[in-house]
Amino acid sequence: MQQDADLLQLVIAGDKTAFERLYRRHIGKVYAVTLRLLANRARAEDAVQEIFIRVWQQLPSFRGDSQFSTWLHQIAVRTAVDVWRQDKVTRLVDDSNVDIPTDVNGAEPHQLDKLIFRLPAQARTVFVLYAIEGYQHQEIAALLHIAEGSSKAQYHRARQLLQEWLDAEH
Repeated sequence: MQQDADLLQLVIAGDKTAFERLYRRHIGKVYAVTLRLLANRARAEDAVQEIFIRVWQQLPSFRGDSQFSTWLHQIAVRTAVDVWRQDKVTRLVDDSNVDIPTDVNGAEPHQLDKLIFRLPAQARTVFVLYAIEGYQHQEIAALLHIAEGSSKAQYHRARQLLQEWLDAEH
């Protein structure tokens, strides 16, 4: 199996088949992060397309200072957050009756993911960025264009709701 670095050299040289191999290798993780942030299969699929378009366009600027997967993940998170911010309807809709999306292969999500999808949009996004993706509240605040205190409050709200739902199931 070719390494990402080898595939990147081929892609930069214009090999579209190599890009397809990179795409197939990383689509699962990219889709997972966008699905968790957007909690909507169609929007996540659209975001994944946008992410890989951006990767194709920005690939010549990839310097290799980090792993390709790290660079791709940053693009994925930023693109998904851009979609989230642009979609004002998501933040205004009652998220309590959200349709639980499946993963890229059509598999049912794990129990925790099902609960995360039920969270209100902003609380879910902050929770995913902080607890799963490892961002700090200051970074989340900058990404979402909210106050750092709002990020902390939304994270606290998400944890409380998740705990209540977990307690109710047991």
